Amino acid sequence: MVQYRRNFIPGGTFFFTVTLEDRTSSLLVEQVGLLRDAFRASRAKKPFTLDAIVILPDHLHTVMTLPPGDSDFPDRWRQIKSHFTRAVVAAGVPLSVNHRGEYPLWQRRFWEHTIRNERDLERCVDYVHYNPTKHRLVSSPVDWQHTSLHRYVRDRILPADWGGGGAMDNDDFGERKD
Repeated sequence: MVQYRRNFIPGGTFFFTVTLEDRTSSLLVEQVGLLRDAFRASRAKKPFTLDAIVILPDHLHTVMTLPPGDSDFPDRWRQIKSHFTRAVVAAGVPLSVNHRGEYPLWQRRFWEHTIRNERDLERCVDYVHYNPTKHRLVSSPVDWQHTSLHRYVRDRILPADWGGGGAMDNDDFGERKD
């Protein structure tokens, strides 16, 4: 079995990419309320701060900060994925079952990057907010509904026209090329 190297830093801030198994699916935006509930349920059990998030049809990006002394981000993602999957099944969304009796809704792994400094944090948050435009889902980041960019605009951290006129840093950040 492949051994994935994770950087467990108590109280650390991390950038994540989490993807559905079916890259043609739009389930995350179709069932965004259930996904939000999954985040709330996980956060109630094991607190974390969502510094930035964007929910796209088949994947999502987050910048997450863990509490001091806590480095267990894998369990948080396990909880979020499990809660969402159970909620989708309970809502009657047809999902196939694999040979192990599991719903193969999510890719088994996720991509993680440890935030190193303030510039790295800014770069990752910008990437999160610009991602719907990168994927040509909207012409301006603020036009995408499922993003923390709206909170950044409301709190006057970023202007409403942020990212609408030019290209951003398009580092891959672990996304699979289509």
